[in-house]
Amino acid sequence: MTERNLSEIAEKMREIDYAMLSTHSKDGNIAGRPMSNNRQVEYDGDSYYFTWDDSHVVGDIERNANVSLAFQGDDGFWVAVEGKAEIIRDKAAFEEHWNEDIEDWFEQGTDTPGLAMIKVEATRAHYWDGKDEGEVKL
Repeated sequence: MTERNLSEIAEKMREIDYAMLSTHSKDGNIAGRPMSNNRQVEYDGDSYYFTWDDSHVVGDIERNANVSLAFQGDDGFWVAVEGKAEIIRDKAAFEEHWNEDIEDWFEQGTDTPGLAMIKVEATRAHYWDGKDEGEVKL
């Protein structure tokens, strides 16, 4: 088994565009939905997702910030992330993480009414990479 550090995990996560973001719904069940991270996974474990401010995912996070992310790479790489989420409603932060591909969803760019961004700060990541597996605690 090869021990990986957070930097190595984050670099491999950058190659995966979509994650399954799971939250705790209003009734206590687990709710999952695919989200694009726009390949922005910082070396400190933070990842960012754009969404609508009035979406269920925003309500879920405001009630319970504990979330999980699941990533699957093309090369047999998997990672499960536990973290704390927060909702960001700051246009300057939107612009810092904006990507032109997002305009397919949010046509007015960072000026789109009702735009919100989810920041997930990882607290633990468990990875599988072929026969290698391990855990990184943050």
